[in-house]
Amino acid sequence: MTTKLMTMAAVAALASGLFADANTESEVLVEAKDEIPVSAEFGLAFDSKYMTYGVIDGKDPIVTPSVEISFFDTLYFGVESIFDVTKGNGKHGGYGNRAGEYTTLDSIVGLRHDFELCDALGTLSVDVNYIYEYIRRYQNSMDDTQYVNLELSLGDLWFEPTLAIERDIMADNGTYVNFEVGHTFTLIDGDKESEDPILTFRPSVGQGFGNTLRTKGYFSDSCEDRYGKGFSHGGLMDTSVKGEFEWSICDNLSLSAYIACYDYLFDGSMRDAARTYNRGNSCKTSYNFVGGLALKASF
Repeated sequence: MTTKLMTMAAVAALASGLFADANTESEVLVEAKDEIPVSAEFGLAFDSKYMTYGVIDGKDPIVTPSVEISFFDTLYFGVESIFDVTKGNGKHGGYGNRAGEYTTLDSIVGLRHDFELCDALGTLSVDVNYIYEYIRRYQNSMDDTQYVNLELSLGDLWFEPTLAIERDIMADNGTYVNFEVGHTFTLIDGDKESEDPILTFRPSVGQGFGNTLRTKGYFSDSCEDRYGKGFSHGGLMDTSVKGEFEWSICDNLSLSAYIACYDYLFDGSMRDAARTYNRGNSCKTSYNFVGGLALKASF
């Protein structure tokens, strides 16, 4: 082979190699572009009582399995269900004797996103979702209901304020609002490769508010206000004090434990209503203590 032909062959081989590398890189880029970021989270929670708005809907423990699929870390779909652990756990709501059986089944679709604000406020986390709650029929059980929820939080601030708004759009059109402040303390730092701590503790204080439709929808069947009108006004509902530990077992698995106290402190009529409501579940006070565990696995 002449020098000229050898040179031409070498150039052709080099060009072929470069073209192949370009093709390979192009295929990788196309695959990367075509890939849809998807994540999944599976949870199993245990609560010592079934609490809603700081009052007892079930005096015995419940177990709540859940699953959530998220796309682009923004759009998510979820399902969760409440299972009774013992018989006779739900005087309120007509749940009946369902040991080992589910009482509610929630289908959830939502959007979440973090917005970067100024340096002073940090990141605003926004989560809005729609829930259809199916209530398993038992004798005179309640009908199904639907909720629209909005949650806003500033997790970068020291006192981590969170505002949660719930709107019942099917049963009574009631609105419930809860404002919470707290702080996450790191008890055990993570290793050098991980920025997340291994063990944290977060104390918090929260205050609930319900409009007239919310309080009437929840309390009117079991009590009247001090004016004998059924429950006729909204206002400050449950005050909560809570402490939560979270242990990061590994990158994709965490275990949390909490204990909380709920009471109705700021409205005498509401406190009487809560006491009457709780009496249906063998509790004579307006305050309650509850605790629980939750295991979460993410992929």
